[in-house]
Amino acid sequence: MEVKIKKLRENAEIPQYATIGSAAADLRAAIEEPLTIVPGERIAIPTGCAISFDGGVALIFGRSGLGTKHGVTLANSVGVIDSDYRGEVHVCLINRGSAPYTVQPNERIAQMMFVPVYIADFIECDELDETERGTGGFGSTGR
Repeated sequence: MEVKIKKLRENAEIPQYATIGSAAADLRAAIEEPLTIVPGERIAIPTGCAISFDGGVALIFGRSGLGTKHGVTLANSVGVIDSDYRGEVHVCLINRGSAPYTVQPNERIAQMMFVPVYIADFIECDELDETERGTGGFGSTGR
């Protein structure tokens, strides 16, 4: 798939796949100087890039190393960039750890994956088909 990238900041880097088997491309912090996130703090970090692509959606995921080692994850769990958005991509990080974490300029802070999207045609009805699970909610299928 073709994705057009427009650099909006001088220090921006184009997203890159780390390995040939990577499903998502790394996004980097387009900041001029180190930025410290204290425990419990949320901050939107610019990537310095805007993107354009036809159809589907770009999903933003946290980096496992930041989350596992430092407790720094995405504030909204998964970011969604619609195909018609043309503004700068930002990554909103939250420090869920117990110590401050300092983001360095051009540090890899998130990952971006492109996936297809199906648009639902919602049809109101009076009854739904029956299933074995039925209305069983959270934890109803066991542990």
